[in-house]
Amino acid sequence: MLDQLGVAHEPLLPGADEDAEALEAVLDGELPEAYCARVTAAKLDAALLRLASRGLAPAPILCADTTVAVDDLILGKPADEADAARMLALLAGRSHRVITAVAVADASLRAAALSVSEVEFAPLSAAKIERYVASREPFGKAGAYAIQSQAAAWIVKIAGSYSGIMGLPLFETASLLEQFGFEF
Repeated sequence: MLDQLGVAHEPLLPGADEDAEALEAVLDGELPEAYCARVTAAKLDAALLRLASRGLAPAPILCADTTVAVDDLILGKPADEADAARMLALLAGRSHRVITAVAVADASLRAAALSVSEVEFAPLSAAKIERYVASREPFGKAGAYAIQSQAAAWIVKIAGSYSGIMGLPLFETASLLEQFGFEF
């Protein structure tokens, strides 16, 4: 998605010694927007340490995280087929929020933004849910779906950022990157 903005980038992936998934643990009583912002900030902190420990040249680092929420219930990545089916059944026939936090930092500046979109799903039969889960698409995705997948056929309407629902809200990202000297 950064290519779409014309931003040159390189992944700064966690090493084998890092437990990136542990950063995504939900704290008791944490609201979805606060959760998403906290996880993104933690990922950014980890990436800044990674950059320094690997002796890489200083550069702005961008991190993002997406969560799906039904009311105040956070739907992370499904643990297994039953969890994916449970999430999809919960989303069926109703609206939910897709929250994506973006944060950028370099040695002297840190900035963050939050994108919140509303997505309405059509009612789903158990058979549709079962077929989608069998496709393996729900795995590794907050809320057990990706808008750019087969699940697009179930989306009645969205209000907000399509790219934010995909996982990187491009308007907010470009606005943040402008603070670091990027021009669009």
